[in-house]
Parts: sequence; structure tokens; C-alpha cells
Amino acid sequence: MSAIPFQLGVSVYSYTGDFGVVMDLDDCARDIADLGATGIEILGEGHVESYPEPSTAFIDAWHARNAELGLTPTLYGSWLDTRRFPGRGMTVEEGAEQLALDLRLAATLGFSFVRPKIGVVTSDLQVDPIWDQAVERNLDLAHDLGITICPEIHWPSVIRSPVVDEYIAFIERTGTENFGLLIDTGVFQKSMFRREEPGITSQLGTGGAPAFPVVPVVPVSDLRDVMPYTVYFQAKFHEIDDELVDHHIPWAEIIDIVLESGYTGWLSSEYEGHKHPYRASDQLRRQHALIRTLATERQAAAR
Repeated sequence: MSAIPFQLGVSVYSYTGDFGVVMDLDDCARDIADLGATGIEILGEGHVESYPEPSTAFIDAWHARNAELGLTPTLYGSWLDTRRFPGRGMTVEEGAEQLALDLRLAATLGFSFVRPKIGVVTSDLQVDPIWDQAVERNLDLAHDLGITICPEIHWPSVIRSPVVDEYIAFIERTGTENFGLLIDTGVFQKSMFRREEPGITSQLGTGGAPAFPVVPVVPVSDLRDVMPYTVYFQAKFHEIDDELVDHHIPWAEIIDIVLESGYTGWLSSEYEGHKHPYRASDQLRRQHALIRTLATERQAAAR
């Protein structure tokens, strides 16, 4: 199979049904390498032991494992929880300090991207107004550390939305190369997926937790408008069947635009399907086979 122009990674978040139960961070990293991915993504608070001050032993083991397996740290997920303090919002100074802490830890672990999950103030994920000043105060630090800050465009936000408009306006106003968009492919989800999570019962008593309620279909063509600002993809998916068909995420359309744009960055798999032990490992392999096949076919057709 011919080489593809973009890079494939995996978020350790994909192993949520396994992590801390049947797999640890070492197991997840080895599974990611075994399926042929070259990038590893983590959540700072979720996967770094003794966050935010991991031991030297943890840091050394992290770097040694990645070198052994040929894995590149891609994106470090962090939280800018603007509702952390009861009775009041987070100040710009506090937000900037939290982001700086995570930028420095991400750099210590070798990451090139930091995704701050910023507190929201509306149901469509309009971000807290402190975000732009908190981020702007850290642009020089991000530049010095070689890190790009990339907030996530995630359902129920859509590409044509005030949230995305704010981020693009920030990029154009500051002229920064250390801030960009992270596109979560779940925004293109075509139908609801009802996720099974062992031990969890929904309020409806069905025993299944829906991954998303009914949402408006976002045209994949909207992606073209923001590709110049897009620096990272979380390749969200829920289920790929035995024929390597995903009935929820329109991968062919997404891959077409990714290839057309000349994007060479990361597509980092984020499995959010059934949370049964070891299921993520199989599903990740299916997704990577699907993406590689689509990209290869489309490159061949374009020649």
C-alpha cells in the first residue's frame, strides 16, 4: 500500500473502557505502535501520574517507551476549567497561569500541540470570555516551547458558528502561528450512536448511553473553509463494521478534503464506541485500515 501524505496517531482516551482496568499506559502505547500508528495523544490529568508534577521516573519512562516504539507525542489535552471556583468565575490571570502550567508540562513530555478544553457559557459551546486574553498571554511561551495551542471544534458547535469565527478572528488579529483549530470529526456525525457502557444505566433505563442526541447534519464541505486554520484532527468515530464501513462518520468525504488541501498533519483516532474491554483495540485497527484504504484509492485515482 502506498504512503499517505498525512500522519496517523491514536488518543489514549480511546481506551477509556480498558485504561486502569485491563490496560495501563504502557499497554496502550504498545497497542498503538502495534496497529501501525506513529503518534500518541494523552489527557494530562487523566494519563500523567501525579499530575501536574510527575516524577522523574515517569518522565524518563515516557520518553524511553516512545523511543523504543517509534511513537511521537502529538497532542496533550488540558482543561481550562473556568468554573473551578465555587461562586465565581476564573480570572484572566488564573486562566493564563493554568494554561502556562500545562504548556510547560506538555513540552517536558515532548508534545507539539496542546488542546485546552475551555469552559463554556452557552449550550452551543461559546467559550468563556477570558479565553482570548488567557491564550494571548501565553503565545510567546508557546512559541518558545514549539507548541501550537488548538481548541477543539466539537459537537454541538459546528464549523459555521460564532465559536469558530472567534478563533479565526484571533488568529488573524494576532498573526500567530502558535494557535489553530482542532477539528473533531464527530461534528460530521450523520446519525445517533447508542453507546453501551458496562455498569452505566441511562435515565431512560435502557442500559445504553447515547454518544450524541439528534444533531443537525453538518456538511463536510464546510471543512474546506477552515482547512487553512486547521492544525490537527481528532478522528472521532464510534463503530466500524466487519466490511470496514462506518455508518456514522462520512470518512470518504473527509479524506477527500484533507487530501485536496495538502494537509500533512495528524489524524489522531478517538474511539468513542462501546466501552467493552479490548473492543477499542480492534476498532482502532479497523479505522486505520479504512482511512489508509480510502486515502490510497483517492491518491491513485488522482494520478
